[in-house]
Amino acid sequence: MRGREPILPQRQRHIPPHFSWIDHRLVRDGHVRGRSATALALYLFLVTVADADGLSWYSDGGLCQQLTWSDAQLQQARAELQQVGLIAYRQPLVQVLDLAPASAATPPPPRRADNEAATVGDILKRLMGGAQ
Repeated sequence: MRGREPILPQRQRHIPPHFSWIDHRLVRDGHVRGRSATALALYLFLVTVADADGLSWYSDGGLCQQLTWSDAQLQQARAELQQVGLIAYRQPLVQVLDLAPASAATPPPPRRADNEAATVGDILKRLMGGAQ
């Protein structure tokens, strides 16, 4: 098929016999949609360094050094990935999680008693400990 020839055949990519890979469902099922660049960079790094079970023991200092980030950037990116169910974290261990279907990875929006979607105000009141 014309146009399918590699541009640089001598640099054609080969899959190494390592554990890391990027699951196509990450894009296909919408897991990258709406994620920040820092969260995606952290996810890529963790997928690359994780063992066959998705586990990484990189310290916060090691991650910040490798990614040239501040501790605050790391904390924010990690929290985002945890929130959407892409990783689990229990110091010092990070686990890259199996990709759940997109509908299961993102919780449904909160609903009010009358089954209407909750407003931002309702959500903020609930988070601040106020009445619904």
